[in-house]
Amino acid sequence: MASRFPDNGVRVHRVAQSDPLAASLLAELAVEYSTRYGRTPGAVHASLVDYPAQEFAPPHGDLLVVTRDSEPVAGGAFQRYDETTAELKRVWTSREHRRQGFGRYVLTHLEAEITRRGYRRVYLTTGPRQPEAVALYLAAGYTPLYDPDLPPERIGKHPFEKYVRAADFVGVVA
Repeated sequence: MASRFPDNGVRVHRVAQSDPLAASLLAELAVEYSTRYGRTPGAVHASLVDYPAQEFAPPHGDLLVVTRDSEPVAGGAFQRYDETTAELKRVWTSREHRRQGFGRYVLTHLEAEITRRGYRRVYLTTGPRQPEAVALYLAAGYTPLYDPDLPPERIGKHPFEKYVRAADFVGVVA
């Protein structure tokens, strides 16, 4: 699978949750969640950085940050959900870099790493006030595990799944 960003200064980094490359993305994610869901940014940020870091660490998980010219622009993580399923978390693109394909790029690299770890299924939830995320997951082939005809607020968290195969990610390097 060819990279969407060949030779454009775009790199994928596997990092710890405490890595400085992840800091700006988590801070912006906290502001976004607090704005959409009516919580204070400090409380949301604390819940993000206080999440058990080992959940996003090998061998069962990982945290990826994408940089362009050394600037963090997008990222995402996964953790073990069960023996055959990884759960996506924190998929994010910075506000200034949206609508450039970074969300899909992150998903592709996360899914590739997920298959390398032996998982066959990806599970995730996203919030009812995140229509951009819902559109991304649908466009990337995720199946909604809810009735999409219902109003988003009535559904609550929007669960999705996707079955993945290593053969679909030949050449994708994280």
